Amino acid sequence: MAEVVFQSMVRQAGLTRYVETSSAGTGDWHVGEQADSRTLSALARNGYDATQHRARQFNPEWFGRLDLVVALDRGHDRILKAWAPTETDRGKVALLLSFDDEQSHPTDVPDPYYAGDEMFDRVLGMIEGASRQLFRQLEPAIRQGAIR
Repeated sequence: MAEVVFQSMVRQAGLTRYVETSSAGTGDWHVGEQADSRTLSALARNGYDATQHRARQFNPEWFGRLDLVVALDRGHDRILKAWAPTETDRGKVALLLSFDDEQSHPTDVPDPYYAGDEMFDRVLGMIEGASRQLFRQLEPAIRQGAIR
């Protein structure tokens, strides 16, 4: 969800030439598979298309080319920081909800897998809110770099 939402914001701002987003999990359980049908439905109900998305696993070798690695929960945050080869790379890892001023305590985006459709919609709302805040923080720097 987060990749699709953030890509949509980048696209709407006309910055796709300057921003690359990618989604990857810390485990290899669903590599190559499409997102859960309830995820696809929640996104579609809100105007997003994630039908082309396929799961893949994060590769620690990517740290060198990444500016920011966004984790959705503290478990992923810990794993990614453990995989980071340097202190600088560990500093690139941040929790998505930490960017959302409206969250009372920035922690985990819940995994809706064992819940109903309502939870998928709720999680999407959380992701949209935090992604908007993150994009607002990054957009000036992206535009400044794009102008050069």
